[in-house]
Amino acid sequence: MHLGWSYLAAVSLRSALAKSRPDRVWVIPHEWSIFPLHQVFNQIWRPSPRVPIHVTIQDFPDTQTRLCLLGGRTTKLMASFQESLYRKAQSRDATSLPMLAELQLRTGLPGEQMLHAGLEPEDFAFLQNPPPPEIPGAPIRIAYTGTIIVEDEFREFVRILETLRPALPLGLELCLWSSHTYRSRDWFRPAWMREYGHVSESELRRVLRSLDWGFIPMGTTNEDPRYNQFSFPTKFITYLAAGLPVISLGHPMSSLMQLTRSYRLGLNFFSKEQMASSLTADLLKKKHWSQSCRTEIVRCGKDYFDATQMRTRLWGSMGVT
Repeated sequence: MHLGWSYLAAVSLRSALAKSRPDRVWVIPHEWSIFPLHQVFNQIWRPSPRVPIHVTIQDFPDTQTRLCLLGGRTTKLMASFQESLYRKAQSRDATSLPMLAELQLRTGLPGEQMLHAGLEPEDFAFLQNPPPPEIPGAPIRIAYTGTIIVEDEFREFVRILETLRPALPLGLELCLWSSHTYRSRDWFRPAWMREYGHVSESELRRVLRSLDWGFIPMGTTNEDPRYNQFSFPTKFITYLAAGLPVISLGHPMSSLMQLTRSYRLGLNFFSKEQMASSLTADLLKKKHWSQSCRTEIVRCGKDYFDATQMRTRLWGSMGVT
């Protein structure tokens, strides 16, 4: 990938740039794309195209997961080349506030904004309405969307829910939407878990609006700080758009918990033990949380995840009016 595919990808990219002659290139240096992007835009082997670039940093490549998969030498090169592209750019942004702060500390260059998924005008319009009335006798339904990254924390959440189910008079369902299936995992409980596969973002937001909670775990031990402290889960924004109160679990230094403790969006737990001791009573107050969180969801969305504002700033940073 590094010596073969990256060279061919760089040749292909140079050819595409020569043919299209763009005014600007939006570069997202992520995983293996970092190598050909570095070769093309950082003047490796031959002069790079004279075209300004806008760089968006989504994740740092030197996380523990990638270190185990790719080795120290490769991930170190990826991190170095990604930072070089950030320095080279005429404008730049990243997908979390801690990541922006870290990049400015390392490079001296501020980002234009935190650029992530966002809430559209129709999402804000939906959130101005009162939450739908509870259905008598309906179970408490908790959503999880996307890939399970921290499976130990997820397994512990399942264990806690298993012990709580007898105390929940209406029952409980954990609903999973993902391109992966987890039915073969030792923690999967077919009696009260449902898998719905992968659906479009618009469909996902629609179906989530009928649920009660969204769950987001990040590492509670901070053993992988490059992921835990700097990456930010998109599912958080998806839950906000659906008007769901959020159950957040993670280390206090994680990007998720640094943001959620500034807003009253649901339940924040900084350890598995804390979650085990206080989750039951709060789950039963689903109507209270769905009503009280709406104002805070809108406030958080307007502060950081307004899609219209993000697009305007993005195009402005690229010189588009």
